[in-house]
Amino acid sequence: MQRLILPLPGNEGFAKRLAALCQGELGAVETRQFPDGESYVRLHGDPRGRAVDIVCTLARPDPRFLSLVYAADTARELGATQVNLIAPYLAYMRQDKRFQEGESISSLSFARLVSSTFDRLLTVDPHLHRHPTLSALYTIPTTTLHAAPRLASWIAANVQSPLIIGPDEESEQWAGSIAERIGAPHVVLRKTRQGDRQVDIQVPDLSAWQDRTPVLVDDIASSGRTLVVAAGKLAGMRPPQCVVVHALFAEDAWSQVSDCFERVVSTDAVPHPSNRIELAPLLANALLRDLRD
Repeated sequence: MQRLILPLPGNEGFAKRLAALCQGELGAVETRQFPDGESYVRLHGDPRGRAVDIVCTLARPDPRFLSLVYAADTARELGATQVNLIAPYLAYMRQDKRFQEGESISSLSFARLVSSTFDRLLTVDPHLHRHPTLSALYTIPTTTLHAAPRLASWIAANVQSPLIIGPDEESEQWAGSIAERIGAPHVVLRKTRQGDRQVDIQVPDLSAWQDRTPVLVDDIASSGRTLVVAAGKLAGMRPPQCVVVHALFAEDAWSQVSDCFERVVSTDAVPHPSNRIELAPLLANALLRDLRD
């Protein structure tokens, strides 16, 4: 029986591509607010007797999370055999320890809420830092997919003679994996964070790569400060380009980052004008493997 794929509002395009690739039925989730501000949710599509995949990227999650829970509960009440969350971007990975007395470790609380609502979680490149895997947080089965092959293919097809640059030590996994796939050199910069919006970056000697196009790669562009500072350190090289997985671009970050690069490209994990790299094939393959298992 076909899977039922239900996008929360704002995720329809991604869900449509996903449904076509994995031969699922595309439904819909209708949401609105009552006059007192409470949420109304209605499913369009029959969940009875089949797996339901609810598609919702979790950038800026707070306004939509209750509707997400109501949609999942409704699908289960109407007879779904399984209710999965497909979150191309997974929120609440930042606060993974108590830095100051009394702080909420929101990554643990959010994982508990998601685990109590869904049977399975599929996501792309969660920002793991102190936790080695999602299974350290979530009590449901999780599938972590990696966008690096998709980024590598895009760079190989669109950038001549790239030099892959990771803007900080955490990006080594991105830079190294992408560079290896396309046979390009890579370097990693060193970042010292001095606050939420203040960073200092040290750059190694890049004189050997003057004939190459610098391509900064990272998993998340949020405040954009790391990318902006890194771009400023590349004076004398070809105009730099930037490729990221999750295009959050909070507040004025997009205008600042886009001014520093010849081109900024992202995946469609978070809807944004910079989206050029589709992730639906990645998630569809995971769902199809699930059907075969």
